[in-house]
Amino acid sequence: MIKKLISIFLMSAMVFSMTACTGSQAVTDTADTSDSVAVEEKTEEEAGENKEQMPEESDEDDFRIGIVTGSFSQSEDDRRGAEAFQEKYGQDKVTLAIYPDNFTEEFEVTVQTIVNLSEDPKMKAIIVNQAVDGTVEAFRRIKETRPDILCIAGEPYEDFADIEEVSDLVVCSDFVGRGYLMIRTAHELGCDTFVHISFPRHLSYETIARRVDIMKAACDEFGMKFEMEEAPDPTTEVGVPGAQFFITEHVPEWVEKYGPNSAYFCTNDAHTEPLIKSLMENGGYFIEADLPSPLMGYPGALDLDFSDDGGDFEKILDKVERAVVEKGGAGRFGTWTYSYGYTCSAGLAEHARNVILGESTLNDINDLSKAYSIFSPKAEWNGSQYTEAKTGEKSDKIFLVYQDTYIMGDPGHYMGVTKVAVPEKYFTIE
Repeated sequence: MIKKLISIFLMSAMVFSMTACTGSQAVTDTADTSDSVAVEEKTEEEAGENKEQMPEESDEDDFRIGIVTGSFSQSEDDRRGAEAFQEKYGQDKVTLAIYPDNFTEEFEVTVQTIVNLSEDPKMKAIIVNQAVDGTVEAFRRIKETRPDILCIAGEPYEDFADIEEVSDLVVCSDFVGRGYLMIRTAHELGCDTFVHISFPRHLSYETIARRVDIMKAACDEFGMKFEMEEAPDPTTEVGVPGAQFFITEHVPEWVEKYGPNSAYFCTNDAHTEPLIKSLMENGGYFIEADLPSPLMGYPGALDLDFSDDGGDFEKILDKVERAVVEKGGAGRFGTWTYSYGYTCSAGLAEHARNVILGESTLNDINDLSKAYSIFSPKAEWNGSQYTEAKTGEKSDKIFLVYQDTYIMGDPGHYMGVTKVAVPEKYFTIE
């Protein structure tokens, strides 16, 4: 079941359940792949020793890592995590790319953006975070021509069975454990109703649909009501502005309908900011975002500027918490203290690098933890292998992770969810 604690870290800005309103061209931020790097000549004896210790081309100058994310406007945390990794190792070692905002309508552009990275002969790993529609096809094409490249997916949108088949590693937030733990947390805070806000496209995803059923079962266990509200999909013609206006307009009537002790959760990043802002003004609870971060929704909702905080999440959390308390939201609003999207981009790339260097094993959750901990030294996390609901079998490629929930107040406090054992029955709910 649940395995070991893992840790994560830092930097700035917001993350993503992938929204979009514009059909932008995919952009690739490339280092000059034609540059050759001089390496010191080694004696045959030294070369032989190195060959035994690590895989071929183990020297860090001999390979590149590619990271594909959404744009700043749609998943800023993901993008900044990729940039942090590139800054750490250099543009000549790390190539970044961006898939289209409107990835649902620009499927082939998305696929080609990912596949293009494999044309670099020195490319040894490609990480896609969030792994939106098109990632499966892109990985399939890459494996046909470059089976040596590690294909790693963060937060997959496509069916697990499909993404697992073409990936070497898949990591996502623990939709199983969190489906239970968010309800448990809401119950402990005194909530009697949990309201789930989404739209058909998201509800068609296996992970989200399964989490809904887990939330319903958890509400039954804790004697709470479970309600669902539909909001516009930002990738449709209404765009982000239309989707956000809908949330702003409807939250007051939802709070009146479900009462002040109702907790709200949305599956889309674009909905998060107006949801937090409206709940702050009208009452209700917000346990945490779909992909939590102090920078997810809170900056815009509270009109905060973090330009001088340098990606320091302790300072960022303190600033957010003070603003929440000042606006009367103490004890009603929560988050993870470090950005999930940021760490997923940077941590998965770090893990891939360690694997290529022969320092880590790809499908070892302890080694994955080691890479993540570089980017979140003070966060407390838990994780497990994905369990297939129908068979009860655990995957050796798919890992689910989550961080402790922090409720802001005066003072704020952690809910201790990483120490809670999720009942076994929730791992096989379909």
